Amino acid sequence: MALDTKWVSSWISAAADAVAEHKGELNTLDREIGDGDHGENMDRGMRASVDALAKLPDDATPSAVLRSIAMTLISTVGGASGPLYGTAFLKAAEPVGAAEAIDAESLVALLTAARDGIVSRGKAEPGDKTMIDAWTPAVEAATAALAAGADPAAILSAAADAAEQGSDATIPLVARKGRASYLGERSAGHRDPGAQSTALILRAAAGTAG
Repeated sequence: MALDTKWVSSWISAAADAVAEHKGELNTLDREIGDGDHGENMDRGMRASVDALAKLPDDATPSAVLRSIAMTLISTVGGASGPLYGTAFLKAAEPVGAAEAIDAESLVALLTAARDGIVSRGKAEPGDKTMIDAWTPAVEAATAALAAGADPAAILSAAADAAEQGSDATIPLVARKGRASYLGERSAGHRDPGAQSTALILRAAAGTAG
């Protein structure tokens, strides 16, 4: 499947379904180390994003779709997640430019820009027990897959696998950013909800690219 406007729309629709399915799980994860509303917030934002995409013109480019998602998430997702995910999609649109399809190199640039946008906004580093602990291994895996000659579908699959492993790896970490950091050592033993929602979103991207 070409990674064009139709794919971006399919990705977000699949991501919205995944978040809705796991909303309760994400809320529970967030309740253990945060406000308890990450699933609710993300579900609202993803559903609103799907609705917003339906209003775009038929000739909208992939970058236009990504920017629409960004603005919708910023305006509808509460807490820190809205600005972080919104910035991710906004920055992801930049390397795509006016292209009508996203090739392998642009895809890795998209993922890298998204991760870097989150870092710039949230100031988190790997090991802080945040969504960056899923995004960074995803970008590293995507970069390695590109260097090995993988096509876009394989690149996304590698990124999704790494994001899931990164989410798992947050469980023993002590949080150094966000509300979870207030718990200190008590934050260890819990999965970061942002890392888990990242894994869900990137798995949806991979699942719709094949």
